[in-house]
Amino acid sequence: MSRLWIALRGFGYAALFLTLWTLAALMFRPLDKYIPIRIPNGLGVPGFVLVLAGIALTLITSAYFVFEGRGTPAIFDPPTEFVPHGLNRFVRNPMYIGYVIGLLGLGLCFRSVSMVLFALVALLSIHIFVVLAEEPGLRRRFGTQYDEYCRAVPRWIPRFTQRHLPT
Repeated sequence: MSRLWIALRGFGYAALFLTLWTLAALMFRPLDKYIPIRIPNGLGVPGFVLVLAGIALTLITSAYFVFEGRGTPAIFDPPTEFVPHGLNRFVRNPMYIGYVIGLLGLGLCFRSVSMVLFALVALLSIHIFVVLAEEPGLRRRFGTQYDEYCRAVPRWIPRFTQRHLPT
């Protein structure tokens, strides 16, 4: 299968996932009128920076999935090769972290407490999915290579020390 077709699918799925997460977060915005907490003024620019960082994490990780893994970020069209490089050298789930950081940033941009809370619920949901579905599937597909990777690389908090990074 041509890498161009994989790239089109991979970046298309990434854009679709980002769009769906954004639309889901925006659906919660009307709940702000029921929450007595307000996000202070002046957090729009930091929020926008977080949105851009989230998009960057998603696109960079997608590029590694496409060009090194020969697959996409979608669970129904996954990489065929194991991808322990790029941002995955530091943390096992950079794309999901990108989604959550982007959602948090969006909440700050809109000064929406409900959107920030949605980002936290999304993180919890993603964590449950990763632990119960994604990681067992990766263990079945990649075996001891994935087990060694899990021992060396943390799931959510990046580790930047060189001695722990996979080659």
